[in-house]
Order: sequence, then C-alpha cells, then structure tokens
Amino acid sequence: MRRPEFIARQSRCPTGLLGHLIARVMAKETAEANSHLLSLLELRPTDHVLEIGFGHGRTLERAAIAVPQGFVAGVDLSEDMVRMAAKRLRSIVDARRAELRHGDSARLPYEAERFDKVYSLHTLYFWSNPVQHIREVHRVLKPGGRFVLGFTSGEDAQARANFPSSVYHFYGTDEARALIEEAGFGDIRMVQQDVSSHPVVFGVAQRR
Repeated sequence: MRRPEFIARQSRCPTGLLGHLIARVMAKETAEANSHLLSLLELRPTDHVLEIGFGHGRTLERAAIAVPQGFVAGVDLSEDMVRMAAKRLRSIVDARRAELRHGDSARLPYEAERFDKVYSLHTLYFWSNPVQHIREVHRVLKPGGRFVLGFTSGEDAQARANFPSSVYHFYGTDEARALIEEAGFGDIRMVQQDVSSHPVVFGVAQRR
C-alpha cells in the first residue's frame, strides 16, 4: 500500500505526536533488520560506536549493552527523536557511556577517527548527496573501522511502488556500493537478507 507523502516525510524526520507514533511503528518493523545489522558490526566490548538516524533509540541501547567498556553516540535529524531516545537511554547517558546529538550526518559533530564502528539503517533514501554523508562516516572512523549501511534496494519494485519518489530516492545494490567506494571505503561487500519477508541490503565496508 502506497504511503501518503506526509507519512513518508515523517519517516525522514519524525516530529510531534504523529512522529512519535511512527517511530514506535518503525521500531517494530525494523527490529529484525537492526538485529542483523548489529551482527554484521561484530561489536567488541571496548568499541566506540556511532548510529546515524537513531530514531526511537532501541538499537543504540542494544549497541550500548554490547559494548560495556565502550561508548555509543547517535546523531539524528529530529529533535523530537533525540528527546524520545534520551528517555530510553537515560541511565546510559548519565553513566557517560552514551551521547545523543541533534544534527545532520552531512556534517557530523565529531572529530576525525573518533569511532570504531558506524552504522545506519533506512537513511540512504533521504540524503541529497549520499557521498558527502558517507565521506563524513569515513572521516570519523578509525583506520580499519567498520561501516554498515542498511537499505531497501531500488531493485525492489514493491518498495518503489509503496514509497513516494518525492521523498524517497532508492538506489540499486551496485549503485550503493559505488557510492560507498567513491567515499573512500575499501573491502566492500553487499549482503542481502530477508527480514520480515522483506529483502534488506547491507553494505559492509572497512576504512582504509
């Protein structure tokens, strides 16, 4: 079923009561994909981890549990999602093991080589200049650090039919791989996984 444009825009940057409701729905819809993404990150207890577009904050909370001697951070375009996730992660933030920031991943508010792992799910469609965003990921990763980008491929005709092109820009698997490579990453592999009967592609890349 095709999503109305106003709902699609809320998926990009959830705001207000509707945004909170959509975030809760998305938390359920993306739970399986996020689990697979975390497994691809291969988190270690001391890792410093960044999530781009953390939304409801449940995945970032799981990452924090997986890195008990590490640190997690998140950047989200929606101030409402920052507040929503801050409530969920309050104890971890208070323990100074987590930090949530409102911002745009085209200009990440972190110094170079800050993180061991960076990940993002279902954000690629909204980036007007994807290479700029992915270059920022490359900049904040340590040498040898891992980036995992999860997305629905433009080769999925049903997805293209369900989401308005005025909001969503879908990329094919090869196109997404080329974007990641252009941003400076090497050792790239594209992994497709059926989650909740819906195929999701994960680009897994290492910083050179």
